[in-house]
Amino acid sequence: MKREYDFSRAKRGAVDPLPPGKTRITIRLDDAILEWFKAQVHAAGGGNYQTLINAALAEHIRRRKEPLEEILRRVIREELPRTSVRTRQVASHAGGV
Repeated sequence: MKREYDFSRAKRGAVDPLPPGKTRITIRLDDAILEWFKAQVHAAGGGNYQTLINAALAEHIRRRKEPLEEILRRVIREELPRTSVRTRQVASHAGGV
């Protein structure tokens, strides 16, 4: 190792450049929250837990902004196919359809 290094052309800051639209922050999370996201990444075979946290926050914001009417319409669209299948199954067991 050298006794002295030349830092005259060194730059301060992070080594990794940030992609456009991203901001580096420090955040404190509960241990259980962080472990859950890390476990999700591990179960998926790899990835980045920070990306999952970002996606979860973005989804939360999207749903909070969604008007109640849109939420109800979305839930009904999701549930109607399920209930119609169950209705047909019950009717077929009862000698109907």
